Amino acid sequence: MTTKTTTTLENYSPKFERLIDANINRLKEGLRVIEDICRYIHDDKILTPKIKSLRHKLQLAHDINRLKHRNIDDDIQKVSTKSELARSNLADLIIANFSRTQESSRVLEEFFKLSNIELSELFKKIRYELYSIEKDYFKFYQ
Repeated sequence: MTTKTTTTLENYSPKFERLIDANINRLKEGLRVIEDICRYIHDDKILTPKIKSLRHKLQLAHDINRLKHRNIDDDIQKVSTKSELARSNLADLIIANFSRTQESSRVLEEFFKLSNIELSELFKKIRYELYSIEKDYFKFYQ
């Protein structure tokens, strides 16, 4: 008979914090790209403030203590893949960044279930808002 080993969150704390930090950064960066496209390319007065508002909601999850867990030098995937470097048009760029933000939101939603259900729910709401904004973007700019 085998016994199941339960690993507590404390055992993973530094790596957990690193994962959270990376995904918050990825989410902020993707939102900024989308926001700047809406703002400077489309002069969009409807979508731009919605995206800016989402970016500001991320402050609720900000914790400066996570910086000590950031480990850029040892990141095993910091080199871009060919697909990350290939963008043929604005639609490719916007799709890549909506995907990046939605995926990061999902990771944050799932991992905050382990420590902070309110933040988990926040990232779930952000994810669904992103789905809606993406739909609106392509309704207006396709």
